[in-house]
Amino acid sequence: MSMNVVDIIRAKRDGARLSDAQLRWFIDAYTKGEVADEQAAALCMAIYFNGMQPGELAVWTAAMIDSGERLDLSAVGRPTVDKHSTGGVGDKVSLILAPLVAACGAAVPQLSGRGLGHSGGTLDKLDAIAGWRSTLSPAEMITQLQTVGCVIAAAGSGLTPADRKLYALRDVTATVESIPLIASSIMSKKIAEGTEALVLDVKTGSGAFMRSRDDATRLAEAMVVIGEANGVRTSAVITAMDTVLGRAAGNAIEVTESVDVLSGRIAGLDDLVEVTLALADEMVALAHVDVDPGARLADGSALAKWREMVVAQGGDPDGLLPEADQRLAIRAERSGYLTRLDAFAVGVAAWRLGAGRSRKEDPVSASAGVVCVAKEGDAVEGGQPILELHVDDPARVTFAVEALDGAIEIASEPPERKPLVLDVIRP
Repeated sequence: MSMNVVDIIRAKRDGARLSDAQLRWFIDAYTKGEVADEQAAALCMAIYFNGMQPGELAVWTAAMIDSGERLDLSAVGRPTVDKHSTGGVGDKVSLILAPLVAACGAAVPQLSGRGLGHSGGTLDKLDAIAGWRSTLSPAEMITQLQTVGCVIAAAGSGLTPADRKLYALRDVTATVESIPLIASSIMSKKIAEGTEALVLDVKTGSGAFMRSRDDATRLAEAMVVIGEANGVRTSAVITAMDTVLGRAAGNAIEVTESVDVLSGRIAGLDDLVEVTLALADEMVALAHVDVDPGARLADGSALAKWREMVVAQGGDPDGLLPEADQRLAIRAERSGYLTRLDAFAVGVAAWRLGAGRSRKEDPVSASAGVVCVAKEGDAVEGGQPILELHVDDPARVTFAVEALDGAIEIASEPPERKPLVLDVIRP
């Protein structure tokens, strides 16, 4: 069947549903370089304004998966289940969750990425561990899943090349914020990794990519539909991201906090534990594993699995993590109750200190970041430290402090406690 890219762009511009053949042809032709970037940009903008029907989106995503390799995890020998987060400030859940669910008996093939902007990347955090290897061959990943039960690694270049091209294009054409394009980008990578089941942590709030709960719900629903249409048991947990998850936002300091949770040192980290266990419960349910994740966290099994995973990927679980040269306190201006500690502002401050990057090629600091000495709801005294900035480049401090202007609010009455887990979306 002969295809014309201009006809495809025009049809979507005018709100039509593209045929399965048109969708598959476009993804294949663009991946091969037979469709120009400006034409792909035009189609992305048409999708941004007119959206996609569920069936249309499922075929578009399947075509992106088919543009490259798909991992075969059939030899792993245990049920496979993964988790993906849409990103937040202090979101180190993956570091705890992968070994925890592996300790329950499932295999967790987590292909992760690096951070961009105020939201940290899982691989950046793990790179703070001396010797850690994030680049593994498919054979190495399968062997580790068989022996350890979990792996956190970078996606290989052979997975979803169409997504890599489209993502780079969307980044420079103001089409990143399209729910169908976000959903297909996330789900194509996750489905291509070969997992049987997937739990999505869709965050909403000031520190999340999806600020609106309605948008977060729409994204969650779209991704669940895509997963089920492509043979992956999928559910989504919508969680709040108005304040930092846990207390640390950085790389090495988030690894330290993750090990604290795995070791049972959870004082002041109730929010992090709550979200982690909610996701773990959903993962073991989808994997059909009848084990209580809370018990595996409490009995040390998850910590032992973490140590196995770190060793398997070349790291030293007992090695010292990088520490910043300086620490600077941001103090309470008056006494009362901390009623607001804006996640986005803290994330930007950590980013400006060097914990994040502006471009994907930029290096990051392993030791820089922000620690929340106090959290929302805590009683504080005037002059008490609220935040602790971990600084290895003093030239960055001024810009980091500027990001925190207006981020802290203190009132005479404690705030009402807000739920962290807002909803669960299932097929």
